Amino acid sequence: MPLFRAATPFEATAAHAGAQPAHARSGAGVSTARRRWLQLGMALGTALVLSTQFAGEAHAQTKVRFQLDWRFEGPSALFLLGEQKGYYKAEKLDVSIDAGNGSGNVVNRVASGTYDMGFADLASVMEFYGNNPDARNKPVAVMMVYNNTPAAVLALKKSGIKAPHDLAGKKLGAPVFDAGRRAFPIFAKANGLQASSFNWQAMDPTLRETMLTRGDLDAITGFSFTSILNLNARGVKDEDIVVLPYPQYGVKLYGNAVIASEDFLKKNPEAVKAFLRAFAKSAKDVIAKPEDGIKAVKARDGIIDEKLETKRLKMALDSVVKSPDARAEGFGRVNKPRLSLMASQVADAFGTKGRINPDNLWTDAYLPSAAELDVLR
Repeated sequence: MPLFRAATPFEATAAHAGAQPAHARSGAGVSTARRRWLQLGMALGTALVLSTQFAGEAHAQTKVRFQLDWRFEGPSALFLLGEQKGYYKAEKLDVSIDAGNGSGNVVNRVASGTYDMGFADLASVMEFYGNNPDARNKPVAVMMVYNNTPAAVLALKKSGIKAPHDLAGKKLGAPVFDAGRRAFPIFAKANGLQASSFNWQAMDPTLRETMLTRGDLDAITGFSFTSILNLNARGVKDEDIVVLPYPQYGVKLYGNAVIASEDFLKKNPEAVKAFLRAFAKSAKDVIAKPEDGIKAVKARDGIIDEKLETKRLKMALDSVVKSPDARAEGFGRVNKPRLSLMASQVADAFGTKGRINPDNLWTDAYLPSAAELDVLR
């Protein structure tokens, strides 16, 4: 094909007459139209590239199904603020956080694969291992959050109960799955009491504090920051409540930890690390400014009492998250001898089918760096 074409008769005549060729006379319009088409094409191309990129990023996000141990209350702010601030998304995670109804259920649901990760009492994890040694997808604790168990015995001052030995012959009550009730044999042994001599009454969790206030029970077990505030809500003043915290009476059990299923750990190790990084950042913010954390809880459950839940959160932070033991061992970590002792105590108290090897149910391999775990103030 020739590089140049011959001029048409019209073009030759126009040139001979001193006029511009037809294509030259309309050149400005052609150039403008061409520029517009080019700009439109570039815009469409850019949009296509960006949409493809965003779709790729969305596709790259790892989905994490997470269940809390209880309802959306003050302590759940530790997880929910990070969700509200986008910390999990920044780690390329698509995290869904659901309320729970007890640590034992969280453990079972993580083991079944219904949830990938969760927040549960470590004693419940140990019990699962002791009773299900051959389970295919056991939950593994990957970060300690409540360095001390929040479990306590609570009574009204008018009962005359002031110390553990005053509990002898008294009526005790708690839901059957309550962590304090399950661990009561450890509390009893540490304080010279015969655990088998106590008569327990079970009830729905919503009735526990009500039964105490109306005199149906002499004492209850429960998480201190849950039962105290539930009693407050029923008109009982702090000064009329007797609290016997397990950690102050010889029971050095760990409390709640972040757990993940074995399958999820194997398939998504980087996602677990990313989740813990984001959670540590969230926890640091909540510890620094609890009120912001409560706003995140309010966003998930609009009917909560913000003042009450702020008090609950601060009680939890002071008693089990920022406790002397937590500061000594470091946020997120455990002390191996203490963990081994707990495993032995749980096996005895819960009457598990077999002994419990703590090395199988705990790992620090997914923890963030020391700097990222420096969250306690």
